[in-house]
Amino acid sequence: MQPSRIILLKQNTTNLTPPPDTIIVDMATLKTWLKRGTILKQLFAYKEAQVHTYSINVMNRLLPFALVARGLSHGRCEIVDEQGQQQTVTIGFLARLLKNLGRDFLQRNTLLRVVEHAVTLVEQANQQPHPHRLDLAATPVYLRTDLIFGLRSGGSVGHIAGVLNNLAQFAGKPLFITTDQIPTVQLEIETCHVLPGEAFRDFVELARLAFNETFFRQACAYLRDRKVAFIYQRYSANNYAGLKLAQSLQVPFALEYNGSEIWVNRHWGRPLQYEALAERIEMANLHGADMVTVVSRPLQDELIQRGIDPAKILVNLNGVNPERYSPTVDGSEVRRRYGLADKVVIGFIGTFGPWHGAEVLAEAYGRLLQAYPTYRTRVHLLMIGDGVTMAQVKANLAKYDAQAACTLTGLIPQAQGPAHLAACDLLASPHVPNADGTPFFGSPTKLFEYMAMGKGIVASNLDQIGEILEHGRTAWLVEPNEPQALMIGLKQLIDDADLRQRLGQAARAEAVAKYTWREHTRCIIEHLVSRTKERV
Repeated sequence: MQPSRIILLKQNTTNLTPPPDTIIVDMATLKTWLKRGTILKQLFAYKEAQVHTYSINVMNRLLPFALVARGLSHGRCEIVDEQGQQQTVTIGFLARLLKNLGRDFLQRNTLLRVVEHAVTLVEQANQQPHPHRLDLAATPVYLRTDLIFGLRSGGSVGHIAGVLNNLAQFAGKPLFITTDQIPTVQLEIETCHVLPGEAFRDFVELARLAFNETFFRQACAYLRDRKVAFIYQRYSANNYAGLKLAQSLQVPFALEYNGSEIWVNRHWGRPLQYEALAERIEMANLHGADMVTVVSRPLQDELIQRGIDPAKILVNLNGVNPERYSPTVDGSEVRRRYGLADKVVIGFIGTFGPWHGAEVLAEAYGRLLQAYPTYRTRVHLLMIGDGVTMAQVKANLAKYDAQAACTLTGLIPQAQGPAHLAACDLLASPHVPNADGTPFFGSPTKLFEYMAMGKGIVASNLDQIGEILEHGRTAWLVEPNEPQALMIGLKQLIDDADLRQRLGQAARAEAVAKYTWREHTRCIIEHLVSRTKERV
């Protein structure tokens, strides 16, 4: 029987339980419908359609979603967000969105000329001597300029909070200027928000480009009466606002570079439409920064090949808060919630990205249950998170009829991560190599969280992962992207509780000694001090 109501999830920020007579459709399913044309069979098939998003005020691609929702419903149609706002999709509303789309389309070339001129100015400023003095007693300013909203968890959340929460130990009290609130950032940290306007919201790249001047102007207003120590920016695609701000204030600029946005879009998304301009902006930031902090040696090698001064690059691995992630965390409530009391639980946490290998873990687990049927009642897989490979994860589990022996929690708040990991007996880090053969450049935050939890780890022997972990001492390492090897590694730790404990204890000691966010932040400040002294 056809449901009477459909909910389209623009962003999986919440785990919804379908109300009676309702179907919930996520982005992956909607894309499949559109690709196959099956959505045409559902035109006007529902009495009511809703689009659920994080915030209507910052929602991108508003017009396409409004049109799809309107086309599915012959009755009520609305957009709702987590702030409680509602927007009924009427003919008048659609007409206004179409008018804005036409305006933005006509203004795109003007915007591009404005941005190219601004980039030229920051490039020229990079050529001038800038012997910045560093006053650590002043206010360090952390910029988060990404136009991604509603993040509840993930590596970027952990990294942002990790640095921000520790800056005051080495400099003045920080100011956080951000597009959105970030979970687990300490509440006492002063935070200012900058939001994009309505312009170009249906053109994602253009919206990012237009946001530069909005962010720069509002950041200048926030900092008008402050003495700034330095600008620290987590780089985001097409953004030069942090560099321009540092040049304007004549203070040091520290850039956090987690990989080329051009490469990421080519290989894990779709190539940028204005790729040449994006590369100019990326290179202007890299050349203009007083220091660039990267999380791995492959990133350092990449930057040196691109002509960046090796002296400014700091290789600074990701870290963990060892008080938040600790063997003392109680996971009993999570075990009760999912009925795991008498199971050996394999855990995985992540955003199910193309590099995480969640689908490889699902395949390995399915093979494990097929080869050892008694594990179906003794062992359980707890996969925490959601993302682009979830459909393949579900398909791999179904292939081995393993769904009943696996719990897919969906996204959970960052603060609940430790309790979920504490509910596990061993933890899996099945990362896969880059498809184009380039070195794996990541520094998985989950890896350090796993270590700090004191659990036995089965992990891919892949670049930095294999350098941090030692096989047989702090983890059990396996060949990357090989489900059979991963299956054997999982079985080894499932069957040997003493080995799990020994590996976990050694990994915890290593994390506490070397890989805390406090140490990570100390290295940033130390390198910035060194760089600014050299240039005075």
